[in-house]
Amino acid sequence: MEDNCCSTQIIDGDGVYNVYGMENFMKKVKLGECGLSYAVVSIMGPQSSGKSTLLNHLFKTNFREMDTIKGRSQTTKGIWLARCVDIEPCTIVLDLEGSDGRERGQDDTAFERQSALFALAISDIVLINMWCHDIGREHAANKPLLKTVFQAMMRLFSPRKATLLFVIRDKTKTPMEKLEPILREDIQKIWDSVGKPHIHKDTSLSEFFNVEVVALPSFEEKEEQFKEQVASLRERFFHSIAPGGLAGDRRGVVPASGFSFSAQQIWKVIKENKDLDLPVHTVMVATVRCEEIANAKIASFIDNEEWHHIEEAVQNGIVPDFGKKLNSILDNCMTSFDMETEYFDDNVRTAKRQQLESKLLQFVQPAHRSLLAHLRSKTFEDFKWAFEKTLERGDGFAVAVRDCCQSFMFKFDEGCKDAAIKLANWDSSKVREKVQRDIEAYVTSVRTEKLSKLMSLHEEKLNKALLEPVGALLDSATDDTWPAIRRLLQRHTKIVVRDFSSALSSFDIDQKTKEKMLAKLDEYARSVVESKVRVEAGMVLTRMMDRFSTLFNRDPDSIPRMWTGNEDIKEITKAARTASLKLLSNMAAIRLDEDMDNVEKTLSLALVDAPNSSTSNRGIQSSDALASSFWEDVPAARTLITPVQCKSLWRQFQRETDYTVTQARGAQASHRRNNSRLPPPWAVIVMFALGFNEFMTLLRNPLYLGIIFVAFLVGKALWVQLDIGGLFQNGFLAGLLALVTRFLPTVMNLLRRLAEEGHRPAAPNAQRIPEIDNRTSNNAVNGSNSVSSDASSNLTSSDGGAEYTSPERQRSE
Repeated sequence: MEDNCCSTQIIDGDGVYNVYGMENFMKKVKLGECGLSYAVVSIMGPQSSGKSTLLNHLFKTNFREMDTIKGRSQTTKGIWLARCVDIEPCTIVLDLEGSDGRERGQDDTAFERQSALFALAISDIVLINMWCHDIGREHAANKPLLKTVFQAMMRLFSPRKATLLFVIRDKTKTPMEKLEPILREDIQKIWDSVGKPHIHKDTSLSEFFNVEVVALPSFEEKEEQFKEQVASLRERFFHSIAPGGLAGDRRGVVPASGFSFSAQQIWKVIKENKDLDLPVHTVMVATVRCEEIANAKIASFIDNEEWHHIEEAVQNGIVPDFGKKLNSILDNCMTSFDMETEYFDDNVRTAKRQQLESKLLQFVQPAHRSLLAHLRSKTFEDFKWAFEKTLERGDGFAVAVRDCCQSFMFKFDEGCKDAAIKLANWDSSKVREKVQRDIEAYVTSVRTEKLSKLMSLHEEKLNKALLEPVGALLDSATDDTWPAIRRLLQRHTKIVVRDFSSALSSFDIDQKTKEKMLAKLDEYARSVVESKVRVEAGMVLTRMMDRFSTLFNRDPDSIPRMWTGNEDIKEITKAARTASLKLLSNMAAIRLDEDMDNVEKTLSLALVDAPNSSTSNRGIQSSDALASSFWEDVPAARTLITPVQCKSLWRQFQRETDYTVTQARGAQASHRRNNSRLPPPWAVIVMFALGFNEFMTLLRNPLYLGIIFVAFLVGKALWVQLDIGGLFQNGFLAGLLALVTRFLPTVMNLLRRLAEEGHRPAAPNAQRIPEIDNRTSNNAVNGSNSVSSDASSNLTSSDGGAEYTSPERQRSE
């Protein structure tokens, strides 16, 4: 390691520059061959703060370290130089003599300032080693040293953009987020307080330095953790001169071959400069004493009981006379400080007074913020309560907003005035803006809620006014259906929109927004009608069937038809189907605009008139008119049922209504058959005249009546058992063949049952009569069901798909 780092003392403790040693170092590390690809790192900080130890672990150098067993004393004298091992590009590091050492004493600090200025002038990266507990202190944090060095550097050298890397040693529990801002603020204050030459009057700190901060744990207590974090920090020095690296922003780099001569000349300038002398003794005394007095006043403020009461009370709510009480306590502290520091240096006294004010306000500011937070919360809650009461009282919305906002913002402003601290020029405008935003957001939410309820109320009015009437008008299916719907829509929309517009006037809404809301309500009215029409269109087949059933099964006086045989079923069917077609055409498209279309005419020609056409070509042309997915002169958005869907619905409708028509025709035929069973009157007279002798014979021999009655019973039983009516329904020949085959077995079965009945007791015989009657009635029912089933089996469907089944058909099935 010693051969690789080549450590050399380039400036001894007396400030003599080691020219030979520097030249020898450059030859050993071959620095002259690096061109511009090299970096210079230096370290400064208090004596015995572990600078050499840090460098040895960070760069693998062999600087002499302090032996803690022998006591704390000066280890590094002057300035030492070494090459960082295994770091690219070539990096050389300067180990400076520690500041604030007892060996040089309080009166010989010129070398400290000279070495610090030298390091800043030639280094790309300057490590400032400092203890964590020294942050916030004036001298331990190298503040006076940096102030003097900054001032001399601006006067002697041009800016070259070095990086100040503050290394905080023995990091405590205080998070870095708290420590880093303090350091950066202190550096900025030092820079701002430095007297600058005219050429650098407006030069910012960032023109000379980049400020970085890192923290390391204790080397003695947490050695392993210290080494791990140092190893991580070491990674940052690789390629440090590359863009984005620690020294990536450096400017005015001297070629490596001229580095020795450049460093020698810079040290010469620094040694000959007289502006780096120590400040006068009175200033140092004033600095120390004023700081002690300021610290005492801070301690006195912290121990003040009244301040404790205010601090505790403000956590729970608003404290009356907050500003008045705190101003009294702060004034007493500052007055006491002014009296005790009256005879010290004015500049030091003024600076320390400002520091005291800043620290006292740091204690007070959290309480002040808490008070403003409570004031904001209370103002907002009181506003909400008062605003709701004002609205409940019936005041207009806009009037209530204006009055309540003015009243409570005035109360908030008064509360801010009561909480004001004279020493601080704290601006409460942001809190006021927050209160105003909260109130505006609440008002907006209430306005939105009330407008939504108002809109919903008027939408409900439109629903009640339009839904049922529109359904009734669509069900009527006349030529005036859609004109009547348009008149209904216009009338009720006009009424509801007028009421809504009147209700909006109390909200103080701009005209554009108002027009937009009125237009939205108007569009909603149209959507109500359109949605109702779409629902009705989805049930159009059911509507058509109901309409057909009503017109077909009832006469013009709404009296149920009795199919006696005198009705013209063909004309009645045509009229009922035409009315159903009218309903289909009304629901095929939405006609809220007064645009004409040919939907009804097209449907009539294709579905009603086409079958009655004289030529086949006309029927083909009419049928082709429905082979489309859109109507002429009807936009797709207004189409509810396409032509091809109408054609499919009409086929299904015809199949369903054919069943009803068939039933009606069957009823007429049945009525005719029932009336034709009685003989004509002339036949009755002839039968009576020709049968007079037989009638007299029956009267003279009543035994014949018994024989006839028995024969009737046997014939009736045979009729029921053979189901003669059911047999002949399938045709005369088929019925005759079935009768011949079943006659003899039925007669034998009947005789066997009669014989069995004769051998049974009387009571059981009496019970057989209901069974025979039940069997007879069951056979009759079976016969009627067979007739109904045969009738329904004659109806077939030629088209596939789901079909509507009429109630009449369901009952028969």
